[in-house]
Amino acid sequence: MEVLGIDFGGSGIKGAIVDTKTGELVTERHRIDTPQPATPDAVAEVMAELTEHFNWKGKVGVGVPAVVKNGVMLTAANIDNSWIGQEVNKQLSEKTGCEVECVNDADAAGIAEIHFGAGAKAKGMVFLLTVGTGIGTVIFIDKHLVPNLELGHLEFKGKTIERYSADSVRKRKDLSWEEWGKRFNNALDYYDRMFNPNLFIVGGGVSKKMDKFEEYINVDTPVVPAEMENNAGIIGAALNMVYK
Repeated sequence: MEVLGIDFGGSGIKGAIVDTKTGELVTERHRIDTPQPATPDAVAEVMAELTEHFNWKGKVGVGVPAVVKNGVMLTAANIDNSWIGQEVNKQLSEKTGCEVECVNDADAAGIAEIHFGAGAKAKGMVFLLTVGTGIGTVIFIDKHLVPNLELGHLEFKGKTIERYSADSVRKRKDLSWEEWGKRFNNALDYYDRMFNPNLFIVGGGVSKKMDKFEEYINVDTPVVPAEMENNAGIIGAALNMVYK
């Protein structure tokens, strides 16, 4: 089954048709700049442009930078606050003429990893972190998603976990990889003791630089880098239409 996967980000909206049986893109990615401001009407126009670009009439999965519950956006990160409270699945379906289902973007990346990436052979609980400006968290139990977790906002050392150990903190404080790696290890240790997962997967920009900090990671649970890289959001958004 093929599904059009779309990754809706703060700076760009990109899509491709995905073979959900293999997790592979069957077309080149097409990217359109995210409109500013990224209001629901403006973004819906871009979604329609993408479906027209691919001459697409089938199912569309969209990863969005927000919590989505029962087809309604409950938050808005790096997009216009007017999204909050919008019936996003209904609105985008009406605009594109396709069946559209939205999912949190970190969840989408996790779905790609758990089915075709670093978590494909894992059993039990898998805990994925997307580490960048903030920290997105995704948990799977026997490949079933626990949606919309915001565990980067848990209080930790007088702050939150993401304000203590996100990659943006490393850059802002000009921390060495050793200094930051020890912070990140503290965060992983906290999650490890709280959730006892079988595997941690590290996504986001730091996943390509694990050789710089992995020696400072000493939690008991295995920690591996994500494998799907820049296509994870597109692939996971498409897979979400199938693996529910």
